[in-house]
Amino acid sequence: MLSNGDYGVPGSLARVLADVTAERTAQDAMWGIQDIPDGTGPEHTKAADQAKQDVAEAAGEDLLTWRHILLEEVLEAFAEKDPDALRTELIQVAAVAVKWAQALDRRDRREAAVPAVTGERPSTPHGRR
Repeated sequence: MLSNGDYGVPGSLARVLADVTAERTAQDAMWGIQDIPDGTGPEHTKAADQAKQDVAEAAGEDLLTWRHILLEEVLEAFAEKDPDALRTELIQVAAVAVKWAQALDRRDRREAAVPAVTGERPSTPHGRR
């Protein structure tokens, strides 16, 4: 099954990417262009391997969370020295973060559709980051 990336909420991907674009623009306005070292390399491989193991164990126990998945991707990026491989890992980090944000939006949409115990509709935070 092919997906347009909206993760079950029409317009979700475009909305999250617009939020990311706005944040990146704000970062540039605040900090300007930053040419700083990556600080990555094979010395971080042990942590990346541990994160992979943690993901596998959590998945095997039906305890997998977005935190597990994102941390694994981040630590894999930290373990890369080659700029092309690092870029690939960073794109994966960004994609997981975007999908997690979409999951929050989808969850908010489901919760907003179900009246709360008090009979009131829960508020939906639109500025969630």
